[in-house]
Amino acid sequence: METGERARLIIILILQLILRVRRNRQQRCRRVLCRRPLFPRTRCHLNLRKIALEGANVIYKRDVGKVLMKLRKPRITATIWSSGKIICTGATSEEEAKFGARRLARSLQKLGFQVIFTDFKVVNVLAVCNMPFEIRLPEFTKNNRPHASYEPELHPAVCYRIKSLRATLQIFSTGSITVTGPNVKAVASAVEQIYPFVFESRKEIL
Repeated sequence: METGERARLIIILILQLILRVRRNRQQRCRRVLCRRPLFPRTRCHLNLRKIALEGANVIYKRDVGKVLMKLRKPRITATIWSSGKIICTGATSEEEAKFGARRLARSLQKLGFQVIFTDFKVVNVLAVCNMPFEIRLPEFTKNNRPHASYEPELHPAVCYRIKSLRATLQIFSTGSITVTGPNVKAVASAVEQIYPFVFESRKEIL
């Protein structure tokens, strides 16, 4: 099998991993991680001091007016404000994110708060994938301006933006790509779009 065909086969496997985060996490394409910040609301005022004193696995950051609460199953970190707004990060699927948010709501109810779980929405998806080749970043940036920007003095990665998908990609010379977007479909489309460009700027194996 030629190198190009082999690379295309590997990228297809990567896309399948992104679309099926809960399945097949350990394919030959190394790792693909998805983390999803989400915004539930409780519709009640929360006493942060009480949460800090009586809650479990919490960190009270009084200077910035918020509490961090961590769950073990699923592994989610919640940032809680007194207004009732909560941001949860760390989930690897929408189902896991929603389950974790409901567990968090039950934990607050046990502390005596009249919590109503509402306004749940996933606002961002972060995925990491590894290409089977290294990338020449200066060449890639030159060929893909103005979408690509590269400032090696400030950051080792190329920043590539796809406005139509509202997706941002951080491309490293090792072949690692970090993608952020509003949903899994946008992230998968971003990886699919960027592949031909990074493939053109790949480092040849001698």
